[in-house]
Amino acid sequence: MRLARLVLLPAMLLALGAIARPASAWEAVEQVATYPVSGQSGFELYQSVGENGPVIAGDRRTIAHTTFKLTWQRDYQERADGGCVIASNIPKLIITYTLPKPRGELPTGVAGSWKRFHDGLAAHERVHGSHIIEMVQAIQDVSVGLSAQNDPGCHKTRAELQTHLKRLSDEQRARGRDFDRIEMGDGGAVQNLVLGLVNGP
Repeated sequence: MRLARLVLLPAMLLALGAIARPASAWEAVEQVATYPVSGQSGFELYQSVGENGPVIAGDRRTIAHTTFKLTWQRDYQERADGGCVIASNIPKLIITYTLPKPRGELPTGVAGSWKRFHDGLAAHERVHGSHIIEMVQAIQDVSVGLSAQNDPGCHKTRAELQTHLKRLSDEQRARGRDFDRIEMGDGGAVQNLVLGLVNGP
């Protein structure tokens, strides 16, 4: 598999540095899943990444990606005047980062190159995780206290909430696409990580 093809894998990949988490009254659960790769050189490992990475968008493989499961405990309260309000909205968010993991021991020099590559991928995925956490916090902020008059059964309130959910979800996805576009562009951090692995020991 040629390097050019691997570089262009539609991955959600790398960024360096710690990511600040927004303060909130709830906590996201963040977990890591792995898929196995093999090889004794940087090129062999990256070739295995391209062959074994998780499938996204139906049939495309990626190097690493972030998924999440989000559920809510919402308290819709009908008021005596016929209105409805969301009194509370508590999220349960589980974020899963999927990353490659070598099957066995690596030669010393390759192990160092792999660690830099892997750490870069993990840092990038945590950026996506931060975007998701910020989206969930924004949903909570806009929903608690959301109300409508003359709303028996809270149908208007639920419909209004759905408009905010779509807007905030679309914004989160756009942020992810923009981030990946920069990171995966020519001379970007992803390309540097890949070249560092492939051209290393």
